Amino acid sequence: MINPPFRAEHVGSLLRPKALLEAREQLQGDVYSEYKGSLAINELKDLEDQCITGIIKMQEDIGLHGITDGEFRRRSWFQDFMLEMNGASIRFVEGTFVDGKGHKLPTPTPHFDEKLQPRSGITTEAFTFLASKTSRTAKATIPSPNMAHVFGGRAAISETAYPDLEEFWEDLALVYRQELVHLAELGCRYVQVDDCAFTMLLDDDVRGRLEERGDDTEQLLDTYIRAINLALQDRPEGMVIATHLCRGNNRGHWLASGGYDVVAEKLFNQLQVDAFFLEYDSSRAGTFEPLRFMPRDKTVVLGLISSKVPDLENSNEVKQRIQDASKYVPVENLCLSPQCGFASVFQGNPVTDAHQRAKLSLIVDVANDVWGGLE
Repeated sequence: MINPPFRAEHVGSLLRPKALLEAREQLQGDVYSEYKGSLAINELKDLEDQCITGIIKMQEDIGLHGITDGEFRRRSWFQDFMLEMNGASIRFVEGTFVDGKGHKLPTPTPHFDEKLQPRSGITTEAFTFLASKTSRTAKATIPSPNMAHVFGGRAAISETAYPDLEEFWEDLALVYRQELVHLAELGCRYVQVDDCAFTMLLDDDVRGRLEERGDDTEQLLDTYIRAINLALQDRPEGMVIATHLCRGNNRGHWLASGGYDVVAEKLFNQLQVDAFFLEYDSSRAGTFEPLRFMPRDKTVVLGLISSKVPDLENSNEVKQRIQDASKYVPVENLCLSPQCGFASVFQGNPVTDAHQRAKLSLIVDVANDVWGGLE
């Protein structure tokens, strides 16, 4: 495929090298403290530049064509972006991330205490460096605007600053629209919007918690679709927008379980994106049947490879699952990726660099077998 998304994809975040991991841990302190303002650590820039240059080469050597900086400059996939908005803070609440043993992790929750103001690019400096180091397609990854609301709800958004929540969504969308303009001015033509709000609505227990705090989950689905569409309104011409739907990915822990059935028809048809990265690495993701609602002009990137566990998937089984999915979406509209990044937070998932490389290489090999040469 000449244009993104490519047949062999990855979601964005990659395992940090040991030197960068240790340096950030030393400088950052308590990872569960409240955070205000930027999480960028100026002392790490030269080391980040060096490590990012290396991870770009790794992606190119494997044969990937959509290249990211591994999100090496971030503490997490969404916190840094949120904290670049004025009046924002991150507070940690009782854990909702859980692993297979029932162990829980605290949940970082954005809070907004002031009216949002338009600002210059949030991810543009990082993108500029990335694009300067690869001749392939540089992909920018940004968190969904829904991440500003789903964890904390109305209580996390100041009623003094925003007595009308609709005004918050409008101001937030403006921040995103300006970010896309800034990225386009730098030559960015591929943006991935990462979201776990929609997939939280798939889980009965999570829906119950959201309703207990006063949210109507059916209405939330409409609100969250509109929030992204508002953010993408008047998007730059020629820019491909994908969304990645994840059930949570924090050091091997997750947030939610459930198939796409309860949101598929409305979400797939109303969300104004070009492609869907869909988590399908475990039974928690349900079946491929909801893909019958996918419009024929959309691309589906099947997240069949797990970034959470070290075990390498069987290539024949992956190919069979692609064939199974093609009963609902034409194979020419399908691509392959991990279900999520390997390090959505800087500490990373319980896998090694060798596991990561093997899984990314498997994706390229399977894509070559299924769709032909990728060069």
